[in-house]
Amino acid sequence: MKTTKSKDGTILAYDVYGNGPALIYITGASCHRSFKPIVQDAKIFATEFTVYNYDRRGRGDSGDTLPYTIEREIEDIEAIVDAAGGTAHLYGHSSGAVIALEAALRLGNKVQKVVMYDAPYVRDEKEKAEYKQLSHKIHKLLDNGRNAEAMTTFLKGIGMPKVFVLLLPLFPGWRTMKALAPTLSYDITLTQDMPPVERVTRNSIPTQIIVGEKSPASIHDVGRQLTKAIPNAKFVQLAAQDHMVNAKKLLPLLSGFLK
Repeated sequence: MKTTKSKDGTILAYDVYGNGPALIYITGASCHRSFKPIVQDAKIFATEFTVYNYDRRGRGDSGDTLPYTIEREIEDIEAIVDAAGGTAHLYGHSSGAVIALEAALRLGNKVQKVVMYDAPYVRDEKEKAEYKQLSHKIHKLLDNGRNAEAMTTFLKGIGMPKVFVLLLPLFPGWRTMKALAPTLSYDITLTQDMPPVERVTRNSIPTQIIVGEKSPASIHDVGRQLTKAIPNAKFVQLAAQDHMVNAKKLLPLLSGFLK
């Protein structure tokens, strides 16, 4: 484990795998760098890249500084990029894709290229209102210390199969997932609005937008909204994949676009 410090003093923990161009791996909700599927992904990406797999603030071995803001998450990315030598590619999965896009808009030449997978903004006003109701439920549960219920309510609310959610407490990593529940409010902050189509017209960083063929229709809609708005963005639908993408299937797209 290595550490670096964000602008506000928060300690960020990260691991480095492989050799090649620097790639910052930005994970989504309920994930941390030591989560087995994340480690597996990082090691697969490391066959082509030097992968910086870090704990987002409030997770794993990283610290946290309140109040939470998107700007602080971007400062965290900048700190990891600096640790990687000052420039890097970004790969963001789910809410991590939102962070990757915001970093591209704010960090200039420090970001070389960006790949976004299944960016989960709300697609329209109706979905925004529904997500706001879910957000109120999550925050109320968190305020009352009901972390386990907050996590399961969130996962069901974003469309995870109910059977999968019911079985989660039987998984070895459930205790860690419950501990990560307070950071759900961070991911909600990132994804509670529609895609910033006006702002992203200013994006000058080469951007690839990927959606899983089997991912929800709203994810596809958001991906196409962003592709239309971002200058020269590349849109790819990855065959036979859903939100939990297979890293071996994703790697050729990463390598082809970034290298």
